[in-house]
Amino acid sequence: MLTRKQLDLLQFIHKRMKKEGVPPSFDEMKEALDLRSKSGIHRLITALEERGFIRRLAHRARAIEIVRLPESIDDGTGFQPRIIQGSATTPPAAAMAVERSDASPLPIMGQIAAGTPIEAIQHATHNVTVPGDMLHNAGQHYALEVKGDSMIEAGINNGDIVVIHEQTDADNGDIVVALVDEQEATLKRLRKRGSAVALEAANPAYETRVYRDDQVKVQGKLVGLIRTY
Repeated sequence: MLTRKQLDLLQFIHKRMKKEGVPPSFDEMKEALDLRSKSGIHRLITALEERGFIRRLAHRARAIEIVRLPESIDDGTGFQPRIIQGSATTPPAAAMAVERSDASPLPIMGQIAAGTPIEAIQHATHNVTVPGDMLHNAGQHYALEVKGDSMIEAGINNGDIVVIHEQTDADNGDIVVALVDEQEATLKRLRKRGSAVALEAANPAYETRVYRDDQVKVQGKLVGLIRTY
């Protein structure tokens, strides 16, 4: 699943390499996508690499290799995100119809902020149905409704339902549910920096927040997303 900005950047890199044989510079990417800073390009490049569309080559300047392309770039059709769609007549927080024999119900534990942290995770109110292949074989899972747009460049929109694998640790770069100061829960990309923890947004309009490691508790890792229209 790619956001519009991720797809635009991938298409720009593809066209430039096809025409000139070398990828564009970060300044050229920033200008082409009308972003305010190169940090937004870094995040988009990282997201494309994590999703297996590009590969960065070590020890070489501007060395980006395109591994694969979405069909929408090849055939000229509009981009459609790969998501699980719910019924248009049901509210976002309601259980969604997923036609799979191995579907499983998960509790929705309230709302999670993809923006400024707003509140701690609540108790379960109802369930959402998700396909079994979205879930890990071991451990517990739960779902949360996203509020805010700070993770939009990671393909996570306001109103989406995120599927979370319950765990207390995560690797650098993972998108996690983080509980800050035992009070506020937020959905962010985790970066560990010695005795500090950075919670990184995927939207250049939001700043990265840095905390002491004893202020942040990981409560789960993002493993899936469900969207309704």
